[in-house]
This record gives sequence, structure tokens and C-alpha cells, in this order.
Amino acid sequence: MAKPPESVVHDERVSGDDELITGEAVALDVRPAGIILRGAGTLIDWAAYLLLYLLIMLLLFWLFADVIDDALSKALSVAGLVFAILIVPMLVETATGGRSLGKTVIGARIVRDDGGAIGLRHAFIRALLGVLEIFMTFGGIAATTGLLNSKSKRLGDLLAGTYSQHERVPRATAPAHRLPPELTLWSQTADVAKLPDRLARRVAQFLRQSAALTPFAREKLSTSLAAEVAPFVSPLPSVPPETFLLGVQVLRRDREFAALRLEQAQQERLAPVLTGLPHDFPNR
Repeated sequence: MAKPPESVVHDERVSGDDELITGEAVALDVRPAGIILRGAGTLIDWAAYLLLYLLIMLLLFWLFADVIDDALSKALSVAGLVFAILIVPMLVETATGGRSLGKTVIGARIVRDDGGAIGLRHAFIRALLGVLEIFMTFGGIAATTGLLNSKSKRLGDLLAGTYSQHERVPRATAPAHRLPPELTLWSQTADVAKLPDRLARRVAQFLRQSAALTPFAREKLSTSLAAEVAPFVSPLPSVPPETFLLGVQVLRRDREFAALRLEQAQQERLAPVLTGLPHDFPNR
């Protein structure tokens, strides 16, 4: 029997660096922000911090216009630059839990390597290295480092133990699969309750990805999955393998949904009994 490809058994094993293992040994599929998204967010932050620096300098020169000289002018320029490109980014990321103006625009957030929120130490290391790899080299070091690792980490991320997590995901859509007409009579008496959950998830994933497969791979994989599903289904319809898988998946989904609706209705009927007080018991 042919072995399903990696894309179909993805939910049964760890598949790479993009999965985060929690303390309960659960693999979470997280998406690091790509180098292009990170570059766009950095440009927005860079423009915002430089604009802040210009505003600070205008304010300082306006306040000290009467006593300013060359030495004081240089000191104010250095102090304003340090505040705008080091102190402010550090405070912003610490206060917002890893966000900034640019990261909010691209839908990303800086997190620790274990997925937790960053602290002041992480933000300080990132901001300090950012002066070198972003402002002093116009992003050259950050881009080079980001291209050399799978999570697009810049030098500050490598030293701080952080990475940029992309949190903006597509909105989930309702399943569009319908029961094939030729399986209408079969669905009235078919038994699919014994189908294991893992195998059912593989079938559902195959049906979502089948349109992107080549005809040969699609037929081979559907035949393999149908052979695995057949022992758990009774009776077996005389239809092509992919139609059989679609009928099993839709029938199982509809019956589980109906069972959940029935359970919810029963809980709603029992709610007054469970939350009400005994007869003549005072409501204190």
C-alpha cells in the first residue's frame, strides 16, 4: 500500500522548524514572518523613529535657542538620536509585548523562541543590535542574517533568543463539500462511526488539497486512502475512490454536527433544573 505524502500526514508528526513544542509536548504550527514582510515593517519603523528624532531636535533647538552653541548642539543631537533609535524602540516593544508601528501594519509580533512574550532584556538587546545592523548599515546586516536562517532572524534576534511571528492568518471559511448525489441512498444506512480521528483528518486534508495535486498523484493517493478507510465503513459503495472519500467525510461531518446540536439542545433544556433552586428554598 502506498504511503501518503508528507502534506497529508502533517498532523501526525513534527515536520520542521516552524512547529513549536509546548510544555505539554503539543506541536503548534506557527508562521515566522518572512524577510520581505520584516523589511517592510522595518522601513515603517525606521521612518517613524527618524521622524521622531527630527521632532525632538526641533523641540530642543527651540527650547535652547538662546544658549545653544556648537558643543551643546552636538550633545543634543547625540542624545536625541540615542533616545529615538535605542530607547524608544526598546520601550515600545516592551510595553506592547513585541509590537511596533511597522509590526502592527504587517501583522507580526516579536516573541521568544519558546513562543512567550518578550521582556525588557530581549527588547534592549534587539534595539542595541538594531542600531548597528539596521540604522548604521541601512539594513544590510539584518537582511543578510535573515536570509541565512529559516525564521528570518536578524542578528539581534539570534542574540536575544527571539523571532518575528506572523499572526495575521486567513479567515476560516465554511466547508464547501457536499454529499455526491450518487451516494444519497447509501448515506441513509452507512456506518462511518468507527473511522479513527487521525485517518479522518488525513482524508479531510486530502480533499482540501486535491485540486492542487497532479492527476496521477491525486488518483494514487485517493486509492491508498480509500483502502485504509474501507475497513471502517459499512456497506461499501461502488463509486470511485475520491467520491467514496468525499461521501465518508461529508457524512461523518454532518452526523457529528447533528450530534453536537442535539447535545446542546439537551443542555439548554436542563439548564433551568441545574441552575434553579429547590422548591421554597430562599434566594439569598
